Amino acid sequence: MATARKLWQFPWGYPESALFVEGIVLVGFLLQLVVGQFDFALLRAPANFIALAILLALIFLGVHFQDTFITRWVAGIPLAVTLAAALLLFGLCMEFTPQLSRLPSQANDLGSRLGLRMMSSSWPFVFLYGLLLISLGIATARRIPRFSRRDLAFFCNHLGLWILLASSGLGAADLLRAVMDVREGETEWRARDDKNEEMLELPIAITLKDFVMEEYPPKLAIVDRKTRQPQPEGRPDFHQIDPRHPEGHIDGWAITLDRYLHEAVRIGEEFHPSPRPESTPAASVTARQLSSGETRSGWVSSGGKIPFFASALLLGEHRALVMTEPEPRRFASDITVIPRDGTPIDAILEVNKPVAVGHWMIYQYGYDTAAGKASSYSQMELVYDPWLLPVRIGMGLMAAGALLLIWDGAGRRRKAR
Repeated sequence: MATARKLWQFPWGYPESALFVEGIVLVGFLLQLVVGQFDFALLRAPANFIALAILLALIFLGVHFQDTFITRWVAGIPLAVTLAAALLLFGLCMEFTPQLSRLPSQANDLGSRLGLRMMSSSWPFVFLYGLLLISLGIATARRIPRFSRRDLAFFCNHLGLWILLASSGLGAADLLRAVMDVREGETEWRARDDKNEEMLELPIAITLKDFVMEEYPPKLAIVDRKTRQPQPEGRPDFHQIDPRHPEGHIDGWAITLDRYLHEAVRIGEEFHPSPRPESTPAASVTARQLSSGETRSGWVSSGGKIPFFASALLLGEHRALVMTEPEPRRFASDITVIPRDGTPIDAILEVNKPVAVGHWMIYQYGYDTAAGKASSYSQMELVYDPWLLPVRIGMGLMAAGALLLIWDGAGRRRKAR
């Protein structure tokens, strides 16, 4: 008759793995209460390279002594599954608990002290993350001596995941985000950090040659002259200006677009085309009340940033036809990027179209919203991430591993037929 297996008797399985991970988490929480958050700034280069060397040394030792009970357990499925489950629970905690980039000075509640509001930089999370890297690294490296074609998908997936986790974790301390305001015709190399606390002098300068904004055509609406609320109240109606479709209906009025100027200035009671920065959309319209047949004609404009340009068409004692402010369709910066040690690069910077210069990524961030298209400066976000390449390599290996799994699965189905 087989005797019951005792706890902590080799080979260790899921119960021992669960108890070990619980102990690691408990130690992490105790350390969290004593010393506070883990400071990722400690891992800035060259410290992160030293940490990477230590990780690789531990993996090498694990492969060298792979026949020991401890190494088999560290690289085995029970510990890997338990670590993944623990990190999943931490991820759920991050999802349902508001996370902060830094704790307020007055935060002294238990949740803050345990790191629940900054989970990714808490000691328990760091311990689990490091242990997962060791376990995954040994499990992957053990396959190298007996590598075969059948192991290619496994190797790509596991190695890619290890590179992704290691580079994103160890590279977090080297990541730098800054926001730079550059005025037209000027060159700037100073920027604010992402916490807006410090001015930084960067090894990269930017010259703004021109800031360009394109706008959608605005809309027409009928408002109450006293409350300025669009009509009908509760369900306001708008007419999108489109010269291809000049007719529409708003709140019992038939609206006909007689002329539309996307860039115009007001001279007296008329509007005339003008490309000047302060120009504003304007429309000459005819409004006919459907019930009475009464007709009104005139110019309508939101006025843009100049109140004098604003114009409304009065529709009786209580109503007026007005134009909404146009919404931005595209804004871009014509820039020259000047690296400290490199050749200047001319580029057009747009939203979702960043410019890469070495380890720097430059994004179109904002502009002077009060001035609109007449903004005299452009805001750019600069992100320095020297570990971005290994992150992409890891993601590429994982994608290749997934494709190989699909290919192998399709091959097995064909053979089964």
